[in-house]
Amino acid sequence: MTEQTPETPTPISQPAPTAVRLKAVKPKATFILMGVIAVCYLLQVLSERFLGFDLLFLYLGKIQQPILAGQVWRLITPVFLHGSLLHLAMNLYALYVLGLQLEGIYGYKRFLVLFFIAAFGGNVLSFVLTPAASLGASTAIFGLLAAEIIFIFQNQRYLGGRSRGLLFNLIFILLLNLFIGFNPALNIDYFGHIGGLIAGGLFAFLAGPKWQLVWSEFQPEIKDTRAKRDIQLAMLIVFLGFCLIAVIPFIFG
Repeated sequence: MTEQTPETPTPISQPAPTAVRLKAVKPKATFILMGVIAVCYLLQVLSERFLGFDLLFLYLGKIQQPILAGQVWRLITPVFLHGSLLHLAMNLYALYVLGLQLEGIYGYKRFLVLFFIAAFGGNVLSFVLTPAASLGASTAIFGLLAAEIIFIFQNQRYLGGRSRGLLFNLIFILLLNLFIGFNPALNIDYFGHIGGLIAGGLFAFLAGPKWQLVWSEFQPEIKDTRAKRDIQLAMLIVFLGFCLIAVIPFIFG
């Protein structure tokens, strides 16, 4: 599912504006994702309280042997599960901040593709490189962070002087979180973060919004000129690429 993009209009030769102000868009997909994640955590807590074990993690978590037995949905579903209230709160906050910005730029359909393809890529790399069980939305969050960086880099001429500061801050946050992931005491799925970063970043590079200054009703406007076929092709390339990576443990054990 991809966001409909307009036909490529004729660019104009006038200089780009110093900065672009985006129309406020209610991030409905972001709020829905946050709601589903919160409900899943509540069900996890309730199942532990009344059943004595985490029922959702048992059937939806990234656990090596069930995936090898064919339960491939576990390469997506861990994105909805969390191990603690702090874990949940940190990821929901990150999803809110990044989703608030990216969903308005990407459109909700393309944003959802970005979210789930990053989650898939993160869980695939984790599945291939570590037998440890894992869960959490961090796979997708790292993909969103990569997408934000790539969007600003590719469209910085329309963002004015603030683009350099934004890029510096985002790259610093990214590197800091990657560094924290090296600490074994925190039990962080480092490979999941890297996989989400790669998958989300690659999709964003190939399918993210590509702004251009164009004429629209005799007025200059900023338009996203990324063709729909490019978005579909990018989705296919990233998804199939990580599918090929995912089959490695099935072939070589």
